[in-house]
Amino acid sequence: MRIALASLLFAASLPALAMDPESRMEAFGRGLVGLAGAFEQQVLDPNGLVREETRGEVALAVPRQLRWEYIEPFPQLIVADGEHLFIYDPDLEQVTVRRQLHEEQNNPLLALIDPIDRRRQFQVEDGGRSEGLDWIELIARAPEAPIRRALLGFDGLELASMRFVDSLDQRTEISFGRWQRNPDFHPDTFRFQIPDGVDVVGDYDPAAEILPLGE
Repeated sequence: MRIALASLLFAASLPALAMDPESRMEAFGRGLVGLAGAFEQQVLDPNGLVREETRGEVALAVPRQLRWEYIEPFPQLIVADGEHLFIYDPDLEQVTVRRQLHEEQNNPLLALIDPIDRRRQFQVEDGGRSEGLDWIELIARAPEAPIRRALLGFDGLELASMRFVDSLDQRTEISFGRWQRNPDFHPDTFRFQIPDGVDVVGDYDPAAEILPLGE
């Protein structure tokens, strides 16, 4: 099961070694409205064995918009437009769609650029320095959060790595590169048009452009 999350970035020109974790993240998000880059991801089982290796591209924009595209070895596209979450599997010819819940809007990736929501959702701690990176730990305040703890690894003021463990005790490690800060996104970057002929899973009415909340 692919876990579509991701991360980011560059930031302002404060001395990296002089900053505490919150200051680093504040500097990182200052003036930030969008990011685009590339990622490589590994998912490991509880025994440390690699279950999946993928690579692709990521784009992020405020408020709460995300495009996470797996390119290799198999294509898959995840788009969060701020209202709905779409997961498109071309090989299965299937789109899963649901309302973008508040918990999905406020994951460690999106929390990096929203300081108010970050403080509400996460406790920020110093994760120390290892593997040539300075680490920041985000600890979810809600005990039922799907990702209770995430580690963000910074090379100076650039986010180079993200690591977390999910509810199945699978560990995900993501490395990032080729970041572009505040790029000129195409208007359709964070829009998803359901292709003709694919199966749609979820109570989605494309004509009304709303997804009923259900029970």
